Amino acid sequence: MSLKYLHTMVRVKDLDASIAFYKLLGLEETRRMDSEGGRFTLVFLAPPGQEECPVELTYNWDGDDGLPSDSRHFGHLAYRVGNIYEVCQHLMDNGVTINRPPRDGHMAFVRSPDNISIELLQEGDNLAPAEPWASMANTGHW
Repeated sequence: MSLKYLHTMVRVKDLDASIAFYKLLGLEETRRMDSEGGRFTLVFLAPPGQEECPVELTYNWDGDDGLPSDSRHFGHLAYRVGNIYEVCQHLMDNGVTINRPPRDGHMAFVRSPDNISIELLQEGDNLAPAEPWASMANTGHW
């Protein structure tokens, strides 16, 4: 039996806000498809050089009242980062709430504009504990 990972799809309410969020994480748009008949847009974003691992944003032009207010049933997307403190600071500087700060120098969680949980994991060994992260409390749920 042959199996190949293709992508992860998440539905979004505000396509521009969602694209901006994923670009803050460093993802780049790799392709886009608009369906006049189906009245939706698909946007694929992936880390540079990893086009085979995209997230697909699905935007329904007529709205999507069925989107849950809390997307915990989805689980999360996970990305390894070179410096978790720098990435979290960059996200905070751009208005993103750090729901689970990287107190351990290893793991953090944030949420997309559509409430998708995003796990950030430090590449290699954990970074040494550092402020403001070491004493920062959780915000909301992740």
